[in-house]
Amino acid sequence: MTASPRPTTAEELRGAGLRVTAARVALLETVRDGDHLGVEAIAARVRDRVGHISVQAVYEALHALTAAGLVRRIEPAGHPALFEGRVGDNHHHIVCRSCGAVADVDCAVGDAPCLTAADDHGFAIDEAEVVYWGVCPDCSTGRSS
Repeated sequence: MTASPRPTTAEELRGAGLRVTAARVALLETVRDGDHLGVEAIAARVRDRVGHISVQAVYEALHALTAAGLVRRIEPAGHPALFEGRVGDNHHHIVCRSCGAVADVDCAVGDAPCLTAADDHGFAIDEAEVVYWGVCPDCSTGRSS
């Protein structure tokens, strides 16, 4: 038995009930190819692929893609929104206090302990958002020089 082929970006957009446009395809692929990108970086990379697109159109498309669950928006305190293509899991992030670099951190091992709150106040918890803060290796090396 062979595995079914991965759906194309256009098929994923259609499957999420979104209209397929060259800009949306380029935007989704840009976010997935990038690493915690901000809106300006996304807009620049999409322009390289499809030509002119306004920042407002990028914001609107990102909102639609986020609402459809195709991209994830993170907004560490004091930083602009960033977007990533890793969705469907409960991972977290670590942010460098010095340069702002962001990296993914998998949930603690085991049975999703990060979803077990000391007091859930009656909520049905399905996601936890944890942001670790520190100094990245590049910035740590720069400080010790």
